This record gives sequence, C-alpha cells and structure tokens, in this order.
Amino acid sequence: METAEFIQQYYRKRRGTDSLKWDALKERYGKAELLPLWVADMDFSVPEVVQETLTERINHGVFGYSLTPKEYFNAYQGWQNRHEQTAFQEEWLFFTSGVVQALHDLIACFTDEGDQILIQPPVYYPFFDVVKNQRRQLLTSELVKASDGYQMSLEHFEAQLIQQNIKLFILCSPHNPVGRVWSREELREVLSLCQKYDVLVISDEIHSDLILSDYSFISAVTIAAELDFLDHLIVCNAPSKTFNLAALLNAHIWLPDEHLREKYQQWESKHHQTGNSVLGQVAAQAAYASGDEWLEGALSVIEKNYQLLKQTLAQQIPQIKVSELQGTYLAWLNLNDWLPSLELEEYIKEQAGLAIDYGAWFSPNTKGFIRINLATSPENIETAIKNLVAVEHKLKGGDEDELSYSHRISTNRQS
Repeated sequence: METAEFIQQYYRKRRGTDSLKWDALKERYGKAELLPLWVADMDFSVPEVVQETLTERINHGVFGYSLTPKEYFNAYQGWQNRHEQTAFQEEWLFFTSGVVQALHDLIACFTDEGDQILIQPPVYYPFFDVVKNQRRQLLTSELVKASDGYQMSLEHFEAQLIQQNIKLFILCSPHNPVGRVWSREELREVLSLCQKYDVLVISDEIHSDLILSDYSFISAVTIAAELDFLDHLIVCNAPSKTFNLAALLNAHIWLPDEHLREKYQQWESKHHQTGNSVLGQVAAQAAYASGDEWLEGALSVIEKNYQLLKQTLAQQIPQIKVSELQGTYLAWLNLNDWLPSLELEEYIKEQAGLAIDYGAWFSPNTKGFIRINLATSPENIETAIKNLVAVEHKLKGGDEDELSYSHRISTNRQS
C-alpha cells in the first residue's frame, strides 16, 4: 500500500479520545497543547479486517469464558513463516496482558530477591523498573556508540558475567530506543557468552515486525536453537506494537524448554489466575492472518518520516545527530552538540512545543538525547521539525524564512 493511501485510510486524530499519548499531556508534561511524539503507540487505526472481525464478535454479544482457538496458532505460525522465518511450536506459547507484565512475572518466577539481572542501556526504561520492583539487583553493560551505530560491548558484557553472579540477562531485540536490529553474528556472540556462564536470557522482541526495508530480523530462538541453548531462553513478543493493539491486552511468552514451561506453569498456578483477553486474541488472529498489506503501509510511513526527519535536520540543524533507524518506529536523536542537556526540557517542551521521551529516562549517560515517535502523519513530523528549526533560528538571533523552509521540507518529502 502506498504511503499517501495508507495515511488517508488509517491516520486518525486522537485528541479527545482518552488517548494516553494525546490526552494525558497536562498530567505528564504540565502542558496540554504540546505535539505528542512520546509513548510508543501509533496514530493509525488497526487493519480494516481487524475492525470487521471485532465488530462481528461484539455483535454476538456474549463475552463469557473462552478458549484460544486452534486457528489462532495457525494464523500466528503463518505470520512467523511469512515475516520472521522463526521455527515455532504451539506448546511454547503462553499468554499475558503485555510484555512489561510478562517481565515482572518471569523475573518473579525464575529469580530470587537479591539476584543480579543485567540489561544494556540506553534501553526501554521499564527494564529498570521491573528489576527494582522485584527487589533484584540491577547491573548494566552500556551499549557503545560507534561511527556506524550502536554496538554491544562484548568485552564489558563478559566482564560483568565473570565478576558478578548474573542470573538473568534481558535482551532488547530490536533495540529500543537506539533502533538497532541485531545481526546474526551479534546475537550469536552474546548468547554464546550467556551459555558459557549459565545465564538465563529473556529476549524482548516486541518490535520484531517493525523492520525497515534494508534489514532483516532474526529471533534469539533461531540462534539459541543453533547453539543448543533453548533451555536457557525465553522470548516475549506481542501484536500490540505491530498492529497498534496495546489496549486489548494480549501478548506472548515463548518457553521452548519443557522444564522452564513446567516451572512457569507451577508459578502461574499460584500467582496468575486471570484469563486471556478474548477480544485481544480475536484482533490478533485477524491481524496475523490478513494484516500484511497494512503493515507494509505503516512501515512505508515510518520510513518516510524517518528520512524526512534525518535529511531536514542534517540541512537545518546539523549539530543534531539522528541515529540510523533499522527497526522500531522510534527515532533516537543526540542533541548534545546543539543544546545544553540541563536546558533540554526548556527548549524542547517550552519552545519547540514537543512532548517526547528524554534520553535520561533510558540511561544516565544519554541525558542530551531524545526519542521521537515516527508512527504518525508526515504533517506532524513536519511540524516537529519546523518547531525545532524555529528554536535554532531563535538561538542564532535570526527569523525563520517560512517560504524557504517550506520549499526545503517539501524537497525532502519528495526525495
């Protein structure tokens, strides 16, 4: 589906719809009139087939206790075959309300209070919270910014495994917020180290379908199978990011190893008695069966917005460094050469009028960074760029040439 056609059919104005992203700005940022480019959900409605299937199920009118149909697994496996080429077995699959909830539950099940858990900042900030909330000890191995993008510091990673008593490593793949899609070699190296030091791995793969055109996603399951390491691997993913279904509370836990499954089932029987989300599963099944064209259109918008942001800022504010986006719909920007990190909120929120995620939320070492959500209309991204450029002109003591600016951004949209 072409970008313009997708936008026309699926873009929705969400202000006034009880949207966390659009309607909680006063509470979260202190100002209601900001342009929200923060929390990771889309401004696109779900595929038409999902709306139609949900309507049919709602019209039935009965929402009692329900089973997960065999067709769900068939649709999900078909999606895996078409998009990720990940070998998958039905008995691996467990359901939960969301990946963050899954992380809480898995940490509680497979570790004890005081155990050491390793993460790789700058990383999705709930990773910090789930470890601390479960009274585990948080350890980090920071990603390294190289000229060709972020890399894992495998030397430091191994040093942490040697020097500390790491019980669990949480991998973010693809990585949020830096936008890396880890290569086969990188995954093999980091999983081999975990295998060597007997470390359990949880791979958060919620963004696995959101891969830009020049890259390919490889699941940790694929590499662990090659290493004979499936007995130490758990994978979490969901249709929520792929199809904008977060509020329907349906996510997946993969437990390939029989002993891990048994332990989790025993823990779940004591601590987790809620049922599955019927509407969440209905929506996901329809999306996995027939959402291919919709995802193609969504990715075309994301890529267009990324190129618009990257190219225009390179021309107008070259001090802002936009990291290469390989996966997710989240752009990672380094503003350290442009603005003082201590004044970032003043310039971004108060002057540019943007609600974004600040780099300090992802790591103490990325205070001069911001994360921008690209899963919105190109017009919203244009507005964000224009506001940033206006700040740049104000910093220089000049006035914005609206005609010249409009011409430049139009040129970037066409390229």
